Amino acid sequence: MEMSENAEKEFNNMNKMFKEITGPGSKTAMGVLLARHFESQKPEDERICYDPYAVYFINPEILEWGANHPDEERKMHEQLDRFFPGRNNSIAARVRFFDDFVKKSIDEGIEQLVILGAGYDSRAYRIEGLEKIKTFEVDHPATQNIKMEKIKMIFGSLPDHVVYVPCDLETEDFGQRLIDIGYSRHVKTLFLMEGLLMYLQPKVVDEILSFIVKNSGKNSSILFDYFPKSAVDGSSKFEAGRNIRNQVSQLGEPFKFGIKEGTVDIFLTQRGFTQVCNVTMEDCKKAYFQGINKNRIVDSLKSFVYAVVQ
Repeated sequence: MEMSENAEKEFNNMNKMFKEITGPGSKTAMGVLLARHFESQKPEDERICYDPYAVYFINPEILEWGANHPDEERKMHEQLDRFFPGRNNSIAARVRFFDDFVKKSIDEGIEQLVILGAGYDSRAYRIEGLEKIKTFEVDHPATQNIKMEKIKMIFGSLPDHVVYVPCDLETEDFGQRLIDIGYSRHVKTLFLMEGLLMYLQPKVVDEILSFIVKNSGKNSSILFDYFPKSAVDGSSKFEAGRNIRNQVSQLGEPFKFGIKEGTVDIFLTQRGFTQVCNVTMEDCKKAYFQGINKNRIVDSLKSFVYAVVQ
């Protein structure tokens, strides 16, 4: 079912306004930051995830706009909830799941962490135990430079355990960059790819997975989130699936990669991984949305998957 003419106009205006408010840089990354920030402001017994550093990376103009235009901000939140039901809840669940997975991996003895498309990820600075583990943050130089300045502002200096690897994943060989800067191919490593692969060409995704399989130690693992192929190519039967595709295209950050529903196990097994485990948003809802949060809805489009190098 297609949008009505009025709904389509409202949808387009909402995206135009969001684009203007967020200013330069990635619009989708800023949207995720805002969701993390708003969730972190909730009481401890209510919030699903907690990221006290998210606010430092948000363009101050956005928060000022919200403070100065409360009615417009409320309307935008209502529109987002209508066009993308449960999306912010799902972002919070993704942060929580990835955080929990990192903590579990620390307990299980990872020796390196590689965060691809690190953006404004703050795990290296807020998860206990990571300060003892060499962490590589790989990201586009423009984004990474901004982040490094913010980190110095927050903490006074850059932490010793984090290695910053400037790299455009679409055009440069990130694997060689990693090796050149001190990455070890022989130790147990966790590769995190949060909110990343859907924005890369399938060929680039294959190259990343191939590097991991060929250049990581025994029992190394990967964790990433993905959309079904139907939400990427426009054939989704769900309105929210068509809406998210249209929005990211309008924001200038179109989806390029998805995995056909029900085939992620085959997809990763064919590429050299084992112990593939797919996690749906419904799984997260059962795990995290209890008590006061039991009535919060989640977006069923996105899934997470983790697997081990064979």
